[in-house]
Amino acid sequence: MSSTEDPKGARTPGAGGASEPETAIDRLMSLFGGGDRPPRTPGEPRESNDDEDDGMLRMSFLGHLEELRSRLIKSLMGVAVVLVVSLCFSGPLWEFVRQPARVALLNNGYPPELTMIDPMDGFNIIWFKLPVVCAIFLAFPWVIYQVWAFISPGLYKRERRWVIPVVLTSGGLFLMGGLFGYFVAFRYGLTFLLGIGKGQGVITMITVTHYFDLFVNVILGVGLVFEMPVLIFFLVLFHIATPKFLVNHSRYAILIIFTIAAVVTPTPDVFNMCLFAVPMCLLFYIGIFAGYLLVLKREHRKFPWGTAFKVMLIVLLVVAGVLYLAITRFGYKLIPYWPFLKH
Repeated sequence: MSSTEDPKGARTPGAGGASEPETAIDRLMSLFGGGDRPPRTPGEPRESNDDEDDGMLRMSFLGHLEELRSRLIKSLMGVAVVLVVSLCFSGPLWEFVRQPARVALLNNGYPPELTMIDPMDGFNIIWFKLPVVCAIFLAFPWVIYQVWAFISPGLYKRERRWVIPVVLTSGGLFLMGGLFGYFVAFRYGLTFLLGIGKGQGVITMITVTHYFDLFVNVILGVGLVFEMPVLIFFLVLFHIATPKFLVNHSRYAILIIFTIAAVVTPTPDVFNMCLFAVPMCLLFYIGIFAGYLLVLKREHRKFPWGTAFKVMLIVLLVVAGVLYLAITRFGYKLIPYWPFLKH
């Protein structure tokens, strides 16, 4: 018994028929066996989904393994190319990496040098670990593109159009997260921690190895955390969650965010935990907003951008007015570090 059609033209499976996968995840799973559509019978009207299925690449299990092998090799080749370039600039890269330590030590009145205990520390850090971390960091957009290229054959044509926005957004957010970790989270956190022992009879001595390990943990950790909007967008795209559900359960998400920040933060103090948690909360709501825009597009509705820009302009004017009064009337001045205003 073949499948039937309802008055609206949507196919419904009958006895012996096969149902069409409903989500992109189901379609990806169908590529690894099962889920094939039955052939159209002569005279059966061609559906719009059939046109999209023609654009989906069907491969065997061995074909997927070969494609996975090819994408892994291309990803490693991209990382290797950036690694070679990074080796040529190891000296300037190390000056860039040690800059937060130099500033934090000087701000607290300590000598701006790091300590090397093992004779191999300099070689291992400057000429091996640092280029590898730099290669992974800079080649991340290329790796994301290879991952997307591997899963794209299981998507419809309209879903493959997301490749450029996804790659650019993922790579851009990862780089922005690394820059935020370098210029804000790591720099201010290190200054705060070094200031705790100041004037307490404590000799400050930071080894090269411990400093670099802390630097990598913070920078890469913050970079990965900044991928949260992309993750939330995919949850909405694949119908796993909705913006309304995420907003209604945001209190649980905030609790989880602060828990993750407490685990990821390399130090147990509240100051550094907030440096991680506050941006994560903002990114969570940015991801919800991106998912909401996607839902509006599915429902052929438009977002009131004009009203939103007016509200943002009013908020900026209020903040600017408060800063103006604080500087001109109450004698505050701007400073390049927390709390950014000083009386």
